[in-house]
Amino acid sequence: MARTVLQQADIARALTRISHEILESNRGANDLVILGIPTRGVILADRIGRIIADIEPGTDPGAIVGSLDITMYRDDLAKHPTRTPSPTQVPRQGIDGKTVVLVDDVLYSGRTIRAALDALNDLGRPRVVRLATLVDRGHRDLPIRADFVGKNLPTSREERINVRLAEIDGTEEVSIEEAAGER
Repeated sequence: MARTVLQQADIARALTRISHEILESNRGANDLVILGIPTRGVILADRIGRIIADIEPGTDPGAIVGSLDITMYRDDLAKHPTRTPSPTQVPRQGIDGKTVVLVDDVLYSGRTIRAALDALNDLGRPRVVRLATLVDRGHRDLPIRADFVGKNLPTSREERINVRLAEIDGTEEVSIEEAAGER
């Protein structure tokens, strides 16, 4: 049984807050690159880019938003060998000397972000790397933390966080699915 913890309006508010925090931290949109981690992180990065463009005059979301494929950098390829790589799309300005904000839907063990940092290293040398996530559920395996968090959701390791976004799932929500046997 799943319990909804964020609805469409909650997600929109969280992304708006994250966008403001990114701009405040970076002192504007200059030298900012936002890279989403497929699949849902790319959608969230696009939304954040559009919100930033609405807040910051003269900012073109297409010039600051891209995607970062981490498939070949994952440490679980032996367990999940059927992952299909997605294209990495870096804005024309590149990442050298820029503030790069990585965007993902759920931060859990930190392994996805470790893979993203490895992939980013092959693309160039950012001035600084930040992390934005819609949901931080805890249970880190690596010393990684998000700079911008939509919602902290403490969970057990057996529970599952489901992020559903309209562009992929036709609905908009974040839910926690109970572990088998819990009620």
